[in-house]
Order: sequence, then C-alpha cells, then structure tokens
Amino acid sequence: MQLKNPISHSGSRPVQNLLRLEEPADPKDGPPNLRAFLELGFRPLYMAGTFWALVAIALWIYAPQVLTGPLNGVAWHAHEMLWGFIATIAVGFLMTAGTNWTGINPLQGRALALACALWVTARVGYLAPGDAAFWVAMTAELAFFLLASAAMMRAVVVSKNSRNYAVPGLLAALGGIDALYLLTARAGDYALLMQRFNAGITVMALIALLIGRRVIPFFAMRAVPGLSIPKHTETGWVQLGACAVAAVGLLLGVPWLSALALGLAGSLALVQLISWKPLAVRANALLWILYVGFGCIGLGLLLAALTTAGVDLPRVLAVHVIAMAGFSVLILGMVTRTALGHLGRPLATDRTMRTSYWLMLAAVGLRLLAIAPLWAPTLASTLLQLAAAAWVGALGLYLWQFVPMLIRPRL
Repeated sequence: MQLKNPISHSGSRPVQNLLRLEEPADPKDGPPNLRAFLELGFRPLYMAGTFWALVAIALWIYAPQVLTGPLNGVAWHAHEMLWGFIATIAVGFLMTAGTNWTGINPLQGRALALACALWVTARVGYLAPGDAAFWVAMTAELAFFLLASAAMMRAVVVSKNSRNYAVPGLLAALGGIDALYLLTARAGDYALLMQRFNAGITVMALIALLIGRRVIPFFAMRAVPGLSIPKHTETGWVQLGACAVAAVGLLLGVPWLSALALGLAGSLALVQLISWKPLAVRANALLWILYVGFGCIGLGLLLAALTTAGVDLPRVLAVHVIAMAGFSVLILGMVTRTALGHLGRPLATDRTMRTSYWLMLAAVGLRLLAIAPLWAPTLASTLLQLAAAAWVGALGLYLWQFVPMLIRPRL
C-alpha cells in the first residue's frame, strides 16, 4: 500500500509516492548498485553527512593537533558541524522530499555524483595546509550549495510548485552565509565570525522548523491510530518570518530585533510541539525522537533570544541546545525514519536503532553538563570526551546498520 503525498501541490505534476507502510514479509537484499546509490539525494548525503559528523567530532575532541589548516580551531569545528554535517543532511533530505513535493527528482545520477565530489573536496581542503587548499575547498563548498539550490529551483519552477518556491532561496542563503563566515574566518575577526555563525544557525533553524512542521504531524497521524493533530500552517509562516528577521538582524548587528524574533520563533515551536500531543507517541521511538529534536530547537531559540538580549548565559549553551540537542537529535530520527521509508523497509525500530537514539541523547546531556561552570577543567574535559564517545557510538551504529541498505536498491 502506498501513501498519498501528505503535502498539497499548487499546479504540480503527479507525484511519485515513495513511502510504503506495508512491506514484504521476507525482504531480500540485492547486491550493491551504483545507479541505485545515486538515484536519490538521501542515499549518499545521509551516509556522507553522518560519517563526517562522527569523524569531525573525533578529530576535534581526541586529535585537535591535526587541525592545522587555515580554517582551524573552533572556527573549523563550528563550520564543519553546521555546514559540513547539519546542512549536508538538510540538502539530502530536501533533494529527496523535493521528488515527492514536485514529481521531479531534483538531483540524481551524474549531477548527484558531482555534488558529492564537491562536498568531499571541501572536507579534505579545509583539513589540508596552505591557502590554496582553503580557497579550493571554499569554491567547492559554495558550488555544492549553488548546485543544490539550482536543482531545487528547476524542480519547483518546472512543476509550478509555488508552495516550495522559497526552498531554493533558503539553500542559497545557507551558501551565502557560509561564504561570509569563511571570509571572516580568514580575516580573523572572531566577534564578526560568531555573528555570522549565529545567522547561519538561524537560517538552518528556519529550514529545520519548516521540515519538522511538515513531516512530524504527518508521520505521527499515520503511525498512531486515531491521532489528530493540527499542522499550524498559519503560525508556521509567522515562525519562518521570525527566523528570517532574526537572521537579518544578526547580520546587520541589531540585537534587540534578533532577540524578539528568536523568542517568537522559539515560543511558537514549543506551542506547536505541545499541540502535537507528545504523550500519544511516547511508545514509538521513530516519533518521540523527532519530537525531542523539534522541541529542543524551540528551547534553544528561546535561550538564544535571552543571550542576544544581554542575559548573562554561557554563549555556547544556546548554540549547543539548538545544534546538538535540536538539529542532531532531529537528524538522527529523520535519517532513520526517511531512509526506512524510501528504502522499502518496515517502519519500526530495532534494538540497534534505539540504542543509537539513547547514545545521542547521552552525548547531548554530557555535552551540556560540560558547559556548566561548576566543574573543574579536568572534569569538564572528561565530560567532553564521554560526550564525544557517545556521539561516535550513536552515529557509528547508524552507519553500521544503514550503509548496507543505502548502497543497495530499494526492496
């Protein structure tokens, strides 16, 4: 049985439904297949993004001495987590969801292989010594976002899918702020660097809230019999506008405007979450992990509003609540749930998946504990190392279980 597309289309072509709820009783895996691997963006980009998140944290915590390129230290760490990991997964999701939304596959085959080559070039280039490697990496990375934006633009324009006209612009904005961040990192202006990083994370929050508000209610209502929850379309538009205003305010250096907008966006996220009846999904790990991630984005935006307004809080607190407790938890749930659906697998978790979820939550808890000023430096360092170990374990389990599926044809 195939699901009808949950999202209405404005003048779009007939949509190819890719999610199945009923699967063969005894599915058989075929051999690895390059054509299947490059048929949808989620396959290589989910694998690449999660693998790099594992490697990047391991390098940052256990081997920081190897980070000697022009982009190094905390500038490298912040950049690779936001643009190398989180934004990469978002691109993979949008390139795949765009097929459902428009009836056109935005990125596949050789074009998808090119995007992956650009992405790998950027990751290697930022680690290599010398200015030439940095500029090559920056050029490749910006080309990656430009290619993704152009591919999505083509799909929504050709299909006249007006509901998603903003998505290519959001991908372009991610790339544009990335360019500003990288140029500022080369100039060595730390205050301006963090301002641009915060703008980037706010644009990413806009994308994450847009995706979450669309798919989480849909997933929940189809998994829990009799569950009826609102989609919050009207408040969603207000929320997205608030995130956009916050990002512009951060780039222009208008903190009061950014604080108000961040507070509004975060408050609406928590209102939306409560209205989705979280207790109704507590027995379904594929759902509650998404609820936790979405809620933490809202909480993190409220903390960011307080910090921007001048409240004396550790600046890294809001960043890690949004990016780690929010984006990363939401991502782990998404790359599990959407991969199972698109690969023709049963929509259910097993022990390995649930263990990866709990390890990710443990990593979040340990990392946030390490921020508290109560600990001696030695204890804070130990907490960071434990958080990194849990993080590596969570993503390692995902890769161990899903890579064999991602490189094979759909069942």
